[in-house]
Amino acid sequence: MTISAYDMTVPIFTRMLNNLLAIMDKAEANAAERNFDTRVLSNTRLAPDMIPFRGQVMIATDHVKGCVSRLSGKDIPSWPDTEESFDELRARIRKALDLLAAAKPEELAGGEDREITLKLGGKDVQMSGLAYLTERALPNFFFHITTAYAILRHSGVPVGKRDYIG
Repeated sequence: MTISAYDMTVPIFTRMLNNLLAIMDKAEANAAERNFDTRVLSNTRLAPDMIPFRGQVMIATDHVKGCVSRLSGKDIPSWPDTEESFDELRARIRKALDLLAAAKPEELAGGEDREITLKLGGKDVQMSGLAYLTERALPNFFFHITTAYAILRHSGVPVGKRDYIG
């Protein structure tokens, strides 16, 4: 059985983004119980030099749109990174989910063989779609989803592995 670029992206991204929405719902309920504004969580980071929760969500969704667009040979949509509140972050996640729902297997067919050019360290770097997917897009997506989860968990939100995995 051959696994396609579609199989390695759309279902995985969709599941993890939906899990993130559910985790955010738990975080919001927990914030209400503890009587504080979720904007505190939006701006929380694990370390002073790390990106806050809201940035983790923005970057995770950037990897979704970038990956699916590059592998299908489409232009990457431009989204402003202005989200602050949980509602705005949820809307961004839903926008990424809408992009995934619109992606068709035939659009990503052959994406693993497509030549992808990334700007890394100010230089153009070429790689196959498969190398891009497995060495850049998926690891980065999971890093930022995991970090978003860890920020909320560290902040006292009662979530566990089951919430992360779904």
